[in-house]
Amino acid sequence: MFIFFWCHPERSGCFAKRSNHGAERSLPYRGIRRTGKAFLPVRPRENSLRRRGAIKLLGILRVRRTIREPMPGSAQDDKRRMTRRRWIADAVSGSRAVLLGDHADHLARVLRAHIGQEFDISTGNEVRRGRITSIDQGRVEFELGEQVSTSSPVQVTLALSIFKFDRMEWAVEKCTELGVARIVPVIARRTEARLAVAASKRVERWQRIARQAAEQSRRASPPEILQPMKLKDVVALPAGTRILLAESEAQTSLKQVLQSHAADTDVVLALGPEGGWTDSELELFQGTGWLSASLGSTILRAETAAIAAMAVVLAELQ
Repeated sequence: MFIFFWCHPERSGCFAKRSNHGAERSLPYRGIRRTGKAFLPVRPRENSLRRRGAIKLLGILRVRRTIREPMPGSAQDDKRRMTRRRWIADAVSGSRAVLLGDHADHLARVLRAHIGQEFDISTGNEVRRGRITSIDQGRVEFELGEQVSTSSPVQVTLALSIFKFDRMEWAVEKCTELGVARIVPVIARRTEARLAVAASKRVERWQRIARQAAEQSRRASPPEILQPMKLKDVVALPAGTRILLAESEAQTSLKQVLQSHAADTDVVLALGPEGGWTDSELELFQGTGWLSASLGSTILRAETAAIAAMAVVLAELQ
């Protein structure tokens, strides 16, 4: 026969056990714990060791937090923010720049910016040092100062066939961080009909994702994201080098094509949808002067191919 008694885990008590003869004896344990369906005693020394271990861990975390997080408003905090954040102004007038809406609230509330703090502000054509002059609800104003030097990026246009939106958003974000100048959503033969219809409604969201990625990667401006285009319009895009990435190409790699056209800094890359290009689409590209290239013998997802292609282009042309 088994009898279990509950006792408060923070108070001294007894864990009672009844023998077959009806006699009871008390075990001087402090608290109990439950494992599965059985109650097991917890010894006082075990509780003490746990408390000491928790206090020691808490002390370590406090020290690390003190070391890693400078006080808001200090010179160290300002330096950290300037090296890690760049803002793209929503409005510019002379030597004044403004962040509006959620853009401003993120800076004021989440990052706890204060008047007098300095950041790099992109005005679209250049990047200048900006000092906060006022913070209001949904509005942060900057006074622009000296110009900040920036590198001139390679002009790469990515003609990206539309695929599942969650993965396409990821491709837009990562290609923006890598420096793509323009993204053209393409409606190909094998693009799903429902995605082709809904793509135009997604452009604004893609632009917002690209803007956030551009600020995070300290770009001077976000890439231009156009409305979805049909393939017959995409093949007419002008560029110094127009490259078609196709699974059917087995001899020429993307790196070889770029090396043979190293003087061209204006490049267009066309990537097919899930399932690849159809034969008629390949003939259309070849008939308009596009160069076929491969990313290797492995079959890549559409978003992986876009990121890999951008990395190869930057490695060869920058």
